[in-house]
Amino acid sequence: PKRPRLHESRGRRRTRRLAVQSILWLYTAIAFGPLLLVLVGSFRTNSDILRQPVGLPTSLNLDNYVQAWGTASLSTYFLNSLIVTVASVFLCVMVSAMAAYALSRWQFRGRALLAAFFISGLMIPAKLGLLPVFYMYQSMGLIDSRLGLVLLYAATGIPFSVFVIMGFTRAFPTDLEEAARLDGANEGRMFVSVALPIMRPALAVATIFQFALTWNDFFYPLVLLRSDDKYTVPVGLTRFFGEFAADRATLFAGLVIALVPLAIIFALATRHIIAGLTAGMSR
Repeated sequence: PKRPRLHESRGRRRTRRLAVQSILWLYTAIAFGPLLLVLVGSFRTNSDILRQPVGLPTSLNLDNYVQAWGTASLSTYFLNSLIVTVASVFLCVMVSAMAAYALSRWQFRGRALLAAFFISGLMIPAKLGLLPVFYMYQSMGLIDSRLGLVLLYAATGIPFSVFVIMGFTRAFPTDLEEAARLDGANEGRMFVSVALPIMRPALAVATIFQFALTWNDFFYPLVLLRSDDKYTVPVGLTRFFGEFAADRATLFAGLVIALVPLAIIFALATRHIIAGLTAGMSR
């Protein structure tokens, strides 16, 4: 009598697994379907898209990318976004890594209060403080400045990055630090040579999330920037849409160009992201 129950339970597990996989594949198709249509449409001509909105390209047409990159000034917006995003992510992650390491590994008075101060930034929407930031930037001459965006993005990303990295560094084995101290390493040397290599999964998670949020942000550049040659991709795309509203093929090419950095960084760091997100549960 036990065998039928065993086969029945296996059958139920198989059915449940198949149902979950079917739901995930359906979600994947719904999520990536529009992106696939945009990618395919970027290689078609505008006349083909107007005649048949959904279809395959008759030839590999790269003129849309040339026009979007050069004629539509998307290259300027892309370079601005790249400079602002890379600089702010590097600054945010490095400051957060040092803060998280000190808060999770050092013992000093006020450590818990300081950690709570960092984490409290997750509960307060950063955009609520835009008015004081605007007046402060105006007095400092940082309005219409890429440096102002870099500092703002780095500061607003620190609470989440510290939260992620602290959860990872708390599980560090103390043996490595003790061995480094016996070899005469100071705190700075231990952070660079011991902590940072072990932090890679957590750093990857913080980098990915901060990169995606910064690259896709529309609000801060719209409010703080004034010059067209300093706009980032999200703000530049609004002008791009207005200029090429009738040329859908060029619009599709511009959207693909805007998505390329995100696709590359997600593809390169997927393994580290999974390791960083599951590290706390596996320890």
